[in-house]
Amino acid sequence: MTQKSSLYELQRPARYTGGERGSVAKDWAQVDVTFALAFPDVYEIGMSHIGSAILYRVLNDTPWIAAERSYTPWPDREAQLRSDGRLLSSLESGRNLADFDIIGFSLQYELCYSNVLTMLDLSGLPMRASERGEEAPLIIVGGPCAFNPEPLADFFDCAVIGDGEEVVLELCAAVRTSKAAGENRAALLKRLAAIEGMYVPSFFSVIYQPDGRITEIAPKDLQQPKVRRRVLADLDSAPYPEQPIVPFLQTVHDRVAVEVARGCTRGCRFCQAGYIYRPVRERQPDTIRNLIDQLLRHSGHDEVSLLSLSTGDYSAIEILMQNIMGCYADQQVAISLPSLRVGSLTPALMDEIKKVRKTGFTLAPEAGSERLRQVINKGILEEDLIESARTAFELGWRVIKLYFMIGLPTETDEDLAALVDLSARVKAAGRSTQGGADVNVSVSTFVPKAHTPFQWDAQIGIDETLARKNNLRGSLKKKKLRLKWHEAELSFLEGVFARGDRRLGNVLEEAVKRGCRFDGWRDHFRWDLWQEAFAAVDLDPSWYLRQRLPEEVLPWDHIDAGVTKEFLLRERQAGLLGKATPDCRNGECSYCGLCDFETVRPRLADSSRLEPPVVEPEAELVEPLLLPKVRLTITKLDRTASLSHLEYMTLIHRAVRRAGLPIRYSKGFHPAPRISFGDALPLGVASEAELIDLELTTPCQPQDTMDKLNQELPEGVRVLKAELWPRKGEAPANSILAATFKVPLPEDTDEKLVDRLKDFLAQETVITTRSKKNRTSELDLRPWVLDLQREDNVLCMKMHSGSPLFLAAYLLERDIELVRALGIHKTAVELKDTETNVD
Repeated sequence: MTQKSSLYELQRPARYTGGERGSVAKDWAQVDVTFALAFPDVYEIGMSHIGSAILYRVLNDTPWIAAERSYTPWPDREAQLRSDGRLLSSLESGRNLADFDIIGFSLQYELCYSNVLTMLDLSGLPMRASERGEEAPLIIVGGPCAFNPEPLADFFDCAVIGDGEEVVLELCAAVRTSKAAGENRAALLKRLAAIEGMYVPSFFSVIYQPDGRITEIAPKDLQQPKVRRRVLADLDSAPYPEQPIVPFLQTVHDRVAVEVARGCTRGCRFCQAGYIYRPVRERQPDTIRNLIDQLLRHSGHDEVSLLSLSTGDYSAIEILMQNIMGCYADQQVAISLPSLRVGSLTPALMDEIKKVRKTGFTLAPEAGSERLRQVINKGILEEDLIESARTAFELGWRVIKLYFMIGLPTETDEDLAALVDLSARVKAAGRSTQGGADVNVSVSTFVPKAHTPFQWDAQIGIDETLARKNNLRGSLKKKKLRLKWHEAELSFLEGVFARGDRRLGNVLEEAVKRGCRFDGWRDHFRWDLWQEAFAAVDLDPSWYLRQRLPEEVLPWDHIDAGVTKEFLLRERQAGLLGKATPDCRNGECSYCGLCDFETVRPRLADSSRLEPPVVEPEAELVEPLLLPKVRLTITKLDRTASLSHLEYMTLIHRAVRRAGLPIRYSKGFHPAPRISFGDALPLGVASEAELIDLELTTPCQPQDTMDKLNQELPEGVRVLKAELWPRKGEAPANSILAATFKVPLPEDTDEKLVDRLKDFLAQETVITTRSKKNRTSELDLRPWVLDLQREDNVLCMKMHSGSPLFLAAYLLERDIELVRALGIHKTAVELKDTETNVD
């Protein structure tokens, strides 16, 4: 079975097809360096990661570099690759990852580490760097987990510490020079280690004490005892993907994303991102507006997400929101603010937020009591939080999600009781509002992270986590509040690797060999296998959750995040005393040690660079003209045959938006484009005669509509014909009298097929059974069929209704999945009053 055909057996084959709009496939003969951006999670997660999109743009904008993508295959695809003896490949060229010069993994979460090793294994590469030969790709890692990469140190060659936009090009230039000079791997690594922000683990030796603590992290080069984090000084001038890759299928964050700021100086003592991404660097509001214009134009999305660690703290947020909402109010574009802080919710901002689709509202007090919030430097007053919740309910939100952590340093039973009381008060704040109010309480276990003031503190274990969550669940239930929680075992393992050392590499390798994959996914996490792996290498995982002494050598001490250890110790002491540290963006410097106040310094947005939109006086509402529809005959060929009907509809919707067609929208709170589709095709069935109706608000010539759409459609989808259709004419599904399907016949098709076709047509009823969702039912196939013919090696089926896939499987007496792989084509439709034939 071919690779293309086998994809149809998978849960979501569009994960593996590539060819999305905005993707770049270069000729390898014309480039010097090839770079595989490997994301250690499933496609839908990786395609939502803006950091990978930025690097894809940076690398491919360089003529001599070809960057391609690869994601961890879902277990069904992994099993298929192993069964067929095939290697993991990239989406753009389909080349094996082992053929690339560089494979770069983005480490966003500790529980993705097993996927990194799985991808190396599926690429035919040894997991351990020491076992890979001179011809193997250079394996690099980056992302927030690279600030303590030690559990993975035996498996990668080098790591990018910090911002990647500049250093990734310096890395590629070093590889290019090394290739031209014919250097060996050792010489290349020495060249890379000289680049600021590049960490080569083999250049450091770790010496352990008998009890497992570290005696020393010894650099082989005494002139470079630490690896300094790389900082992108000016975010506003940094490259950004204005023409994003537009996925065929729905991703986790299925919208345009604009990074409005990087870094946060609020100083929450538990938050690693707040320390490793300092200082605050904001894009200018006019830059953001221009990016949004380009991203909407090139993507066809109808939602924009403004990303940062705390979008509400963005200096020009009010004027930016006013401008965006004013400019896109009539284009059915929604604005999403995923990271809002209670202290940043001003009345003016809330007034703009109320115009956004109200899908959910999240507040993160983190701790229930005022005392504990002081410990973690979360400067939220309870009354401010209650007032923000009341305002959200009054503006129309019906559900508020409260996010807390348990196990924070110094936490007591009184703090947990305060969590319950605060949640109940938030719910009470919405009782008098129209439509009612509900509150969901979400709780996770605090995991101490490297380079934070709490990096020395203990993490509570599984038993204590469960005891506290059971206590909370009972108390919240009495208040009629729902509790959602993160599994104790997942948090436990995350904590082990977050502050782990190189000895965990043996555990990780053992766990992967036993079958651990997708550990961050609840349905795939195998705690029993992890326990077996720890036992096999005789390592106690709970040892890593212990409290550390201030003088202890930590596994990541040779990684310089820019923030000094002295500052972190001062912050930890301030937390224990309940003292607040103010935000330094507009106030007094807290002397964290990062800024040089020349190049590296806070860079804030200037509100004056963006004017509020000119609001025209509201004109009297006039109903758009009721125009004839535009009927399209359109294809669904090649890789798009692997799309579900919903995915195909989304593809068309986005193409219509990109084409700028004046589409009519339905009325109501969630307006939808008035685009009508025919009946869904089975997965894997291609078509040269799909019918789609567009309802427009202004006249548009059919030929112009066809030309504009064809400029925006991906390969495999093309408008073949456009014509006016009566406004009250039959919808596509109801106007079809018959459809013709052609099925390529397998070589071993017997000669009795013609007799079976004649016998089928001679019957008044053809009863068979079909199983669906573990239920079996009888089905009469005869009413589906108008005619059946064998033409050489093709089965032609003219059908009035029903599934061509099921019918062909019945006629050929073969399994439905084998028939799906044959490549069935819908070649023509016969309308009730005319015929559209593309043969």
